[in-house]
Amino acid sequence: MSFTELVNIPAGINPNVSSAKQATMLSLLGNPRQSYDQECREVTDIRLASLITFRTVGRLRVRGLEPAVDSLERVLADIESDEPDIYAVMGHAGMLCARNVRGSNTSISNHSWGTAIDLTLEGVLDRRGDGRVQIGLTRIAPIFNAHGWYWGAGFRTEDAMHFECSDELIRQWHGEGLLDGLAPATVPDPVLSLGDRGPEVLELQRKLNEAGAQLVEDGIFGRGTHAAVMAFQARNGLSADGVVGPMTREALGL
Repeated sequence: MSFTELVNIPAGINPNVSSAKQATMLSLLGNPRQSYDQECREVTDIRLASLITFRTVGRLRVRGLEPAVDSLERVLADIESDEPDIYAVMGHAGMLCARNVRGSNTSISNHSWGTAIDLTLEGVLDRRGDGRVQIGLTRIAPIFNAHGWYWGAGFRTEDAMHFECSDELIRQWHGEGLLDGLAPATVPDPVLSLGDRGPEVLELQRKLNEAGAQLVEDGIFGRGTHAAVMAFQARNGLSADGVVGPMTREALGL
C-alpha cells in the first residue's frame, strides 16, 4: 500500500483546535519582519530570532521556534510508536519561512514564526487545493491534533501537507512562560482580523453576506472582508476597526 494514495478529506478533522490567528501570533510572538512577499525570507526581529533552533527531531532535521520544535519532537515520537510504517517514509519541505500565505498579500504565513511544517510522504508533497489528501496524512493528523496542532486540510483551500501549532497551543505556551521576552503580561481576547483564514473566517463571511455584503466566501480575511466588517460595525453602532471581537461576534450571531 502507498501512503500517498489520495482519498477524500475525512469528516470531523481538527477537533478542539483552530488555526492560529494573526492577531495572536503578532501579539504573543511579535512581527518576524517588517515586509513580506511570496519568497522565503529570514526573521529580522532579534527577540524572535533568539528562540529559533535548528536541530534533528526524530528522523527530521528542522529549523523553527523552539517550543514548536519541542512539540514536534513529541508528535514524531508518537507517530513512530503508533504508525511506524508512515514514520519511516516521512520527510518535510520546510518549517521556518518568513513569507505571505500563497496567493495573498495580507496573510502572513505561520511558517514565518517557525510554527508550521509542510510534510512529505515517500518524498511526495500532497497537492494543495485539489480537495483530496494522502491517506497517510489522514492517519497521522489525529496525532498532531492531540498535541495541539492544526491540520491544513481544514482550510477552505485544502493544504493537507501543512500542519501548524494551533491558536490554543500558542496561548498555552504563553501561560506556561515559554514566550517570556516576547509576549505581553496578559493574553489578548481571541479576535478575527485582516490576514486570518480558515473555517471561522468562512462562517464570518457567510454571516456578513446574510447581512447584505457581497463577499466571495473563500475563508480568507482579506481587504474585502475587512471593509465589509467595518461597514457592518458602522451600521450597528460599533467601533469600526475591522476587527471581529466579542461585540461584533454577538452582533453577527457568530
